Amino acid sequence: MSHILLLNCGSSSIKYQLLDPEVGAPEAVGLVERIGLEVGTITHEVGDNEFRESRPFADHTEGVAAVVKMFQDHGPSLDDVVAVGHRTVHGGSTFVESTLVDAGVIAKLEELSDLAPLHNPPGLAGIRAAQEVLPDVPHVAIFDTAFFSTLPAEAYTYAIDQEVAKRLGIRKYGFHGTSHSYVSKEAAKFLDRPIEETKIIVCHLGNGASISAVDGGVAIETSMGLTPLQGLVMGTRSGDVDPGLHKYLVGAAGMTIDEVDTLLNKKSGMAGLCGHTDMRDVKTAIDEGDEQTQLALDVYVHRLVGYIGSYIAHLGGVDALVFTAGIGENAAHVRGPVIRKLKALGFELDEDANATRAKQAREISTPESKVRVLVIPTNEELAMAQETLAVISK
Repeated sequence: MSHILLLNCGSSSIKYQLLDPEVGAPEAVGLVERIGLEVGTITHEVGDNEFRESRPFADHTEGVAAVVKMFQDHGPSLDDVVAVGHRTVHGGSTFVESTLVDAGVIAKLEELSDLAPLHNPPGLAGIRAAQEVLPDVPHVAIFDTAFFSTLPAEAYTYAIDQEVAKRLGIRKYGFHGTSHSYVSKEAAKFLDRPIEETKIIVCHLGNGASISAVDGGVAIETSMGLTPLQGLVMGTRSGDVDPGLHKYLVGAAGMTIDEVDTLLNKKSGMAGLCGHTDMRDVKTAIDEGDEQTQLALDVYVHRLVGYIGSYIAHLGGVDALVFTAGIGENAAHVRGPVIRKLKALGFELDEDANATRAKQAREISTPESKVRVLVIPTNEELAMAQETLAVISK
């Protein structure tokens, strides 16, 4: 067995899993929270058993050390770990595939931190911490942006002064790439067709949300851009707004640019529209007759339908529309309005199939539908493990 330890480091947290890419199911999962605060917690799950400790973790090095100790105390053993895979949000134009981490890679990631100031620095901290605690195995960076390195120039280029754009690396990069790559491959398997012969649109709908157009297994468009703020309405992020909004808020509301950034990233989206970020709460409020929450869902659906329509045009047709991630997999009240609005394009929703909850891949369109509509659970951790194993096997 070839176990891979996967780390996903946030500014004050570390999510982790141990799994064998050949098997798929994790043997252990866990979470370190509140790193750098007075009291932190670590939760370690093995099968049906959960182990929890509360104590301070001064930094990510102490957090990763706590992870290793949990494995030592409660199993499973880390003795057969062959590599550590690190989720790395922004690879810029430099990293177009998963990469073995060395000093040069770390130096380049430091340079790219300005493109993802909320994500790359904690990711780097996690890499350094894991290398210190687990120095005898290779470490691999898996980039959220890598899958979208195939976007054509007309898709990734912003219509701004090109000297400025090239000097500062301003272009569309896209995110959630690991999920979009995995789900598009799984969709091709579901269709029983070679992925090279498919045109697929993937809707990754969670608290963060993005959509991609995948032609023959190659990404040609996606909704997120230079940052994860562009595109769809999300839990707390606005998605697309008039670029002039920033200057207007600075002038009319006296806000600083940092306050505008906080507004659009943390106080907008569904939270700004109706106060709810959980689609279950959205459904409850709508069922109770809350008109503002209904408007919020209408805005969410309107934006998503617009992207789907444009991506069908860019692809020159589509074989399957796929919903994935927390909302995409579970929120029938989101999928339903989207598909009904696409009826003119040949989409036909099976209402009973859409209303049925299941954990496995399934179809929610009718046999008469010109486009197959699928719900496919994402598994970013398995995809990361497979990528990690592929890199160290070269």
